[in-house]
Amino acid sequence: MAATANPHKLAEIEAILGPAVELLARPDDLGEVVEDGDTLEANARLKATAVFIHTGRPAVADDTGLEVAALAGAPGVRSARYAGEDADDADNRVRLLAELEGTADRSACFRTVAVVVFPEGRELLVEGMTAGTIAEAPRGGKGFGYDPVFVPHGGDGRTFAEMSPEEKNAVSHRGKAFRALAAQLAL
Repeated sequence: MAATANPHKLAEIEAILGPAVELLARPDDLGEVVEDGDTLEANARLKATAVFIHTGRPAVADDTGLEVAALAGAPGVRSARYAGEDADDADNRVRLLAELEGTADRSACFRTVAVVVFPEGRELLVEGMTAGTIAEAPRGGKGFGYDPVFVPHGGDGRTFAEMSPEEKNAVSHRGKAFRALAAQLAL
């Protein structure tokens, strides 16, 4: 079972894992899982455990954070709520760019932690990281979240939002994490 309620993230995970894994969508009747952990690992574990308890089936969840050097690692674990609890992706990007205005060091990294919780109590945890920089302004129409402002190293100067899904998944934090997960599951 997938713990994400984000259809963009689910599509990315399915594309990364390929046909070897059939991810079942998060149950509609589960409701929101409060992500109040202090780390990406804690939030991923909270979500996977909530889905497992609700369904009794193995569950996978991830949490991702954008860590910007000039902002002492912010937005980090609060990436999805950086501009406030009711903020959307555009609001988060606007705040990020405003805080970096005039800043020379725009280095950043995306980190994803994925956790699988199994019925017998076993747990798998993997992490993926992609280093890059924050663009001066949003570019590209693909992706979601911070994709229009994140320029990964090795991405030919393009943001994630300027890449095809296949190009992005080849170098992204989520791609690295879920390929590592697939390897541990021997897929």
